[in-house]
This record gives sequence, C-alpha cells and structure tokens, in this order.
Amino acid sequence: MKRGQFIKSLSAFAFSTPLIWSIACSKDKGEPSDIRPEDGCLSTPAETAGPFPTKTPNSFIRSDIRKKDGFGTHMNAEIKIQNLQKNCIPMENAVVDIWHCDINGDYSQYGSGDNDNWFRGRQITDKDGKVNFDTIFPGWYPGRAVHIHVHIYDRTGNSLLITQIAFQDNLAASVYTNGRQFGYQGLSGYTYNNADSIFRDGAGSQVASVTGSLETGFKLTITLNV
Repeated sequence: MKRGQFIKSLSAFAFSTPLIWSIACSKDKGEPSDIRPEDGCLSTPAETAGPFPTKTPNSFIRSDIRKKDGFGTHMNAEIKIQNLQKNCIPMENAVVDIWHCDINGDYSQYGSGDNDNWFRGRQITDKDGKVNFDTIFPGWYPGRAVHIHVHIYDRTGNSLLITQIAFQDNLAASVYTNGRQFGYQGLSGYTYNNADSIFRDGAGSQVASVTGSLETGFKLTITLNV
C-alpha cells in the first residue's frame, strides 16, 4: 500500500564508518536526546498493531524476511523476550511476529501488495529468550517515525503484547540522508520520535540499540518485557 493510501486509511481504521548509536530519545520537544537511563524489569508499553498486521502469521515462520529487490541495507534484528512474572528471566518458546514497511513506506499483503509477503515473519524464542530476523533498515512514510511492529504470544497462542520498536533519531537521519544509493528517500517530511503519534510520549525502552553502518549492514538488539 502506498503512503498516501495509508494516511487515508488511518481515519477509517478503528482501533562511511561503522556507527554505534545510543538508544535514547527525549520526552521533551526539540532536539532528540542521546541519554537514556538503565532499564529495569519494567513492562514494555503496548501499542497499536496498525492497519497492516500480518494476515496469517503462522504461515510465515522464517528468519529471513527480506524483499530481496536490491534496495535497503541489510539489518539483523535480535529481539529478546523476558518474563515479567518471573523477574524478567528469558522467556523460552514465546512466539514473535514482526512486520515493517519497505524503503518506500509500503507494506506487503495490502493494496497492490496483496500477494506479497516481504518484511513479515514469525520466530520462536530459544532458551535465551531470543529470536533473530534478517531484514533491512526500514523505510518511512509521512506522519510516522521509522518503526517495526511486534506481536508476542505465549506458547499456547495467547497474545501477550503488541508493541512497536523505535529507532534513535540521529541514526534515522543519517540513514535516510546518506543512504540514497540503497534507495532511501531522504528526510523531506520525515517525522521524528517526539512528533510521532505513537512515540511522542517518550519511546524509552522501545528504542533499539543499533550498531554497524550502511556499507557493512546493521545489527539491532532490543529486550521486550512481557
């Protein structure tokens, strides 16, 4: 679905050197902060699934969710799930679904992408509570900062958390400004976290730690407590 269609649909929907980026954003208006307090055993905020959740997620049990069209720079996403009810020990056998848009801000499975399934996948956490996905650094569309959707279930299929992963503002600005050779569209009209409808109250623990570069690829790590 194109970005313009996405914006219209919201009203109808009910619900080059390697870089190490800090994982912070400010709740204050203005320039984003690069300082974040240490995380405790606190619940990860729930967020909307948005209008484009995966239609049949159990059909996409896979770690490589790339579109493989030559656009975007590779990113490995390592997501760790911890159990709030057990002092945040790693949660084994949790079901983790993720989905995000391509470099143009479009989602598969909707609109012109009805028969496409790129950038959608499901994995089961290992004994360390971790899953890994091979994808790209996502694109963006007007009105939203870059993000990845996550839906977590327990081993029996009960929904535990729907949330979204945010990115550090300075990282997003660098990727979209310097990554045109990878197809990224620049920053004109981009929405930063403090103006984003989901993250403007403070992304906090939803902001991922990302290392790497456009040339070598990125490594995302984040811990979500459910």
